[in-house]
Amino acid sequence: MTTHVAVYPGSFDPVTLGHLDILERATLIFDKLIIAVLENPGKTPLFSVEERVDLIRQSAALDGGVEIGTFNGLTVDYARTCGATAIVRGLRAVSDFENEFQMALMNRRLAPDIHTVFLMTSFSNVFVSSSLIKEVFHYGGNIDEFVPAPVAEAMRRKFGSTAKRAGG
Repeated sequence: MTTHVAVYPGSFDPVTLGHLDILERATLIFDKLIIAVLENPGKTPLFSVEERVDLIRQSAALDGGVEIGTFNGLTVDYARTCGATAIVRGLRAVSDFENEFQMALMNRRLAPDIHTVFLMTSFSNVFVSSSLIKEVFHYGGNIDEFVPAPVAEAMRRKFGSTAKRAGG
C-alpha cells in the first residue's frame, strides 16, 4: 500500500487557528503530514524556530501521522528529502491565490513529481494571518480568538500583556 506524504510549509510566526484548520483538514487527506517550519536567516522572526516548533507542539493535536521538521532553502528540496509527493498550502482569499499559484508553478517546474494541494481556509479564519496577529497584538488588541492559547500566552510572556494602544 502506498503511503501519501505531504509537507505543510510555513514560517508559523506565530501559528494561528487558520494554520491549525488547514493542518487538521490536510491530515484527513494524507497518511503522513510533515509541518515544515521555515528557518529564514534573512528575516527577524517574532519567535525562534525552536519556539515556533514548541508552540505548534503545544497547540496542535499531533497524532502518529503528523511530524514537525525545520528547513531552509527550497520547499521542493525539503519535500524530496521527506519522501513527500505533495505540498499543502492554505488559501484565505483571492489575493493569496496569485502568489501561491506562481509558487506552485515554479515548484512544479523544479519538481514535476511533487504536487501542490490548495485548501481553502474555513470562513471563520479567512482574514487571519500571522502578520495581522502581530499587528493587532502590538497595538493592544485581543488575539485570543485568532491563535491557540499557548501562542497568546507566549506572546504575553515575551512581550508583556500591555502592548501599545493606537493613539496612546
